[in-house]
Amino acid sequence: MQYTEGIFPEGDGRLDLYFQSWRANQATRAVLVIIHGFGEHSGRYANVVNHLVPQGYAIYGFDLKGHGRSPGQRGHINSWNEYREDVRAFLQMVPRREPNLPIFLLGHSMGALIVLDYILRHPAGLRGAVISGAPLEPVGVAKPFLVLVARVLSWVWPRFSLPLGLDTRGISRDMNVVKAYKADPWVHGKTTVRWGTEILKTIEWVKAHAAEVRIPVLLIHGGSDPLNSPDGTRSFFNKIAFPDKEMKIYSGSYHETHNDLDYRQVMRDITEWLERHLKAGIPGMNR
Repeated sequence: MQYTEGIFPEGDGRLDLYFQSWRANQATRAVLVIIHGFGEHSGRYANVVNHLVPQGYAIYGFDLKGHGRSPGQRGHINSWNEYREDVRAFLQMVPRREPNLPIFLLGHSMGALIVLDYILRHPAGLRGAVISGAPLEPVGVAKPFLVLVARVLSWVWPRFSLPLGLDTRGISRDMNVVKAYKADPWVHGKTTVRWGTEILKTIEWVKAHAAEVRIPVLLIHGGSDPLNSPDGTRSFFNKIAFPDKEMKIYSGSYHETHNDLDYRQVMRDITEWLERHLKAGIPGMNR
């Protein structure tokens, strides 16, 4: 396996964001770009890498600003557009390294919301997207009082930082995964009030535009996810008008299905979906 790390300029060119890639020594057939979740980083997807790279996929991921090894205040953005433009910049870089290959997106948790927002606005050139644990119905985070405080402070003190308060026990039933998460020096739990108002606005916008999805999507969610309710994924799935859609809810699984006890089944399902769409393509939208 060939491993690469480096930096690339973000969407507005002011910061250099950290990225990683993994590819097999043999010919590469397709590219999967991973957009990670809140507080984590692109290096926490070893199960995805180890499963797909031997099958001819190149895996690319970058640390969002304010996350992992990328610069920026931890958990802060001025506008959701910053995430969107950073994804766009990364997707402009990847084809230069992997020319003429189909590209899929995989977004987990906050990354799933970033991907949904992105494909609703810029679907061209993408073969499809895997949406994992989307925060369309967050559980216990968006309390009315905290939302009111965030909306007030967002305009007078947007960089005011506070702990998001996620229960790390909810990420996986595998306690080794939870322990590794807690010990990971690149993981953080800080967010700012501006980030809070921006994610709430984006959740509402994405939900309101579900019917406008125009590329194949696979939505996956842990059936017992204590952080983001699978009901949000079910509701979004039902509103998608595009016929090429699929949903998998894994009974008993927690938030990170790719890191849970049944991750092998999750990876088999993702692989089967990728293979089917790698062969079929999208008329008029192939790279």
